[in-house]
Amino acid sequence: MTEKREILRQGQDSFLTTTVDAVVNWGRKYSFFLYPFVTACCGMEFMSAAGPRYDLDRFGAALPRFSPRQADLLMVVGTISHRQAPILKKVYDQMAEPKWVISMGVCASSGGFYRAYHVTQGIDEIVPVDVYVPGCPPTPEELIHAILQLQKKIASGEKSRDRRSARLAAESAS
Repeated sequence: MTEKREILRQGQDSFLTTTVDAVVNWGRKYSFFLYPFVTACCGMEFMSAAGPRYDLDRFGAALPRFSPRQADLLMVVGTISHRQAPILKKVYDQMAEPKWVISMGVCASSGGFYRAYHVTQGIDEIVPVDVYVPGCPPTPEELIHAILQLQKKIASGEKSRDRRSARLAAESAS
């Protein structure tokens, strides 16, 4: 221990080199400002995960923002009908870059058991999705796992989303 103190006094090993991107990505992965777009029963599981038992604060996803201009993580929770699709797209477009999307629940991810004309068969038809959370309803543990997966994605510097969903979102915009 005294050797290390002497080295530090001499000025050796007293600096750290990194890139700006690495520092920014480290900060981003622990400071999500989420916008919950809750439409169905999966919202109860989202509220459970945000409560004191599971405590999303530990993972940097603390306070929900109810203005898309202040959010960088869109959490789509539940069934999205075709009437809600333009609203979801508008919310996504109003969010500042960089922005991420978590699709929570089987209804948001694939339409669920609603195989009908009025339900969107997956939100990747509307917005690009970064992480899918399976289940009906998904458990809080699955949501926490999705947030950890998104943190890994951000830390690695990955900025692209699923190519298929990004392509479909671009085609639907034009």
